[in-house]
Order: sequence, then C-alpha cells, then structure tokens
Amino acid sequence: MRTIAPPPSPMRPARPRRLAPLAACAALALCAVAPNGAGAQSSQSPKGQRCYDVVVERPKEVKDRHKITGTALGAVAGGLLGNQVGGGSGKKLATAAGAVGGAVAGRKIQENRQNRTEVVTERRCE
Repeated sequence: MRTIAPPPSPMRPARPRRLAPLAACAALALCAVAPNGAGAQSSQSPKGQRCYDVVVERPKEVKDRHKITGTALGAVAGGLLGNQVGGGSGKKLATAAGAVGGAVAGRKIQENRQNRTEVVTERRCE
C-alpha cells in the first residue's frame, strides 16, 4: 500500500525548498563583499585618527629551518622502498641509494611546503 501526499492547502501555497539554500548563499555572499572594493574598511578612532584594515600577504613562519623532519622521513621512506628491490649485496646498495634519494626528495618537499605565504588583515591608523 502506497501513501500519497495530500495536495497543498489553498491557504498556504507550496514553496519550492530549493530556494532556501540559494537564498542563504546569496546572503552570505553579500555580507562578505568589502564596501570599499579593495578589502579596506576605514573608521574614525576616538582620538581623531583614521584607522583602516589592510589585507597583507607575507611569508609563513618557518618552524623547521634546517628541514630535518623532511630529510629524515624521506630517508626512511626511500630506504624502505629501496630495500624492496634487488637481492644479496644489491639489496644493500638499493637500500642506501633509496635512503639518499628519499632524503633529497623529502628535503625538497618540505622546502616547497615551507615557502608559502599567508594572507592576514592588519589594522593601521594614521
């Protein structure tokens, strides 16, 4: 036995539910737009100074300056992969070569991940 939904009441017309998420997205988009167009908002401070917000892009703080973590993890991963190749004394050589190659690759990967910038908003007063 199937249940059939009753028709909408004549007092309250049916509304499509697909418009609610669209309206919410539009409202959020309107709130996110900067009034000055460049992301800077100005205001007057109590002392008569003119203050405004500026979006600034700057390098992220580097936590591991010598890239030891990337080098060590790369060497371990490369050594494990190199150990899967070869047999006998060739296996030792492949492990050592894999460790060296992994260390170089790990160091480069960490270097690329550290050379990123962050975008912050700073308040400046004149």
